[in-house]
Amino acid sequence: MKEKIVKRFQEIFGAGGEIRSYFAPGRVNLIGEHTDYNGGHVFPCALTIGTYAAVRRREDRKLRFYSMNFEAAGVYESDLDSLKPAREAGWTNYPKGVMWAFGQKGFQIPCGLDLMLCGNIPNGSGLSSSASVEVLTGYILKSLFGFDVTLQDIALISQYAENQYNGVNCGIMDQFAIAMGKKDHAIFLDTSDLSYEYAPIRLKEAKIVISCSNKKRGLGDSKYNERRSECEEALAQLQTVTDIRSLGELDEAQFEQYRSAIKREVCGRRAKHAVWENQRTLQAVEALKANDVERFGRLMNESHISLRDDYEVTGIELDTLVEEAWKTEGVIGSRMTGAGFGGCTVSIVKDEAVDAFIRQVGGAYREKIGYKADFYVVDIGDGPSEI
Repeated sequence: MKEKIVKRFQEIFGAGGEIRSYFAPGRVNLIGEHTDYNGGHVFPCALTIGTYAAVRRREDRKLRFYSMNFEAAGVYESDLDSLKPAREAGWTNYPKGVMWAFGQKGFQIPCGLDLMLCGNIPNGSGLSSSASVEVLTGYILKSLFGFDVTLQDIALISQYAENQYNGVNCGIMDQFAIAMGKKDHAIFLDTSDLSYEYAPIRLKEAKIVISCSNKKRGLGDSKYNERRSECEEALAQLQTVTDIRSLGELDEAQFEQYRSAIKREVCGRRAKHAVWENQRTLQAVEALKANDVERFGRLMNESHISLRDDYEVTGIELDTLVEEAWKTEGVIGSRMTGAGFGGCTVSIVKDEAVDAFIRQVGGAYREKIGYKADFYVVDIGDGPSEI
C-alpha cells in the first residue's frame, strides 16, 4: 500500500521533497454501544484495515488534499489561516478539524501540507473511517512537527475536533480505540474517567466477521445527537432524586428504583439501554476473562435487542443482518456495532461456519433488502504508526 499511495501522491502533487507515509486503523466495538457519552464502559478494538496517508511539508501556508477513495472530487485546496467547516469541503473537514483543534490547544502548525489519503474501511460503514482520519492527522502532526502530545492526547483532540468543528456530539470511544489500539487485544475503557485495561481476545477456533449493510449513514445528519439529548434529559431528572454524574453510575436495580423520576417514556427507554448496556459490557469482559465465549455471544445478542427496542437505532438493514446471523449454525453472537442507522454488524463465527455464514446471511439480506451486503473477516491490530 505504501508504494501505491506514494506513487499516486507524486502523480497528483509532483515529485521531490520528503514524502512520509502513515497508517491509522478503523475500529469495531464488540459491546458497549451508546454508553461512551453516558459515562459507561465500552469494549472496542482497533482493526488491521484503516486509513493510509502520504504527506509532504510545504514552504507556504497552503493545504492540498486528495483522496484515492474520492478521486472524482480532485484536489481540494485550503490554507492554515482559514480553517472553517464547510459542506462543500466534504471529507477534508476531518483533517482540517484536527489541524484547527491543535491550534486551539496551543500547537501552532508552522507550514502547509500536501496530504493524500487512501482508506480500506468501507465509507459510511460505522467502522469509524472519520475517527481514523482524525487520529491519523493528529499522529502526522505529532510526527512531522514534534508536538509534545501522547496518543491519548491525540484521541481527545480528535474528539474535540469532531464535537466543535464538525458538530457531531460524539463520545471518546472511536478516537480512543484507534489511537490506543493493541494487536490481539480489545480495550476495556471506562469513559467516565478514561481508565482502561487491555483484554486479550482469545477466540478459540472462531473469527470476528464484520457485515456491512451498505446503507450509508452520516453521524451529523442522523438522530445521534437526538439520542444523546434524550439521555441528558433523563439524567437531569434522575439527578433530582439521586446523586449521580452519569447514567453509567447506576446498576439495573438502582435505575428501576429511580426510573419514575423520568417524565417522558421515550427518555426512560433510552436511559434504560444506557444502564443495561453498561452492565452487559462489564459482564462480557468477565466472560472473556473466564474464556466463556458462549456467554460473551449471548450478551452481544442481548445488546442488539436493547439497541433495537429501547434505543431504536438499528433499522431493517441491521436487524436483517443480525436476525439472519442468529439463524445460522456456528454463530456465537451477533449485534449491530457503531452508532447505528445503517453501517455494520459484528459477529463471532466458528471457523468452519464462516463461509456458510457469508453465503446464507448475504443471500437472505439481498433477497429482503434488494442489494448486497459486504463481509470482512477481520483481525485486531495496533494503533497509528509511520510506515
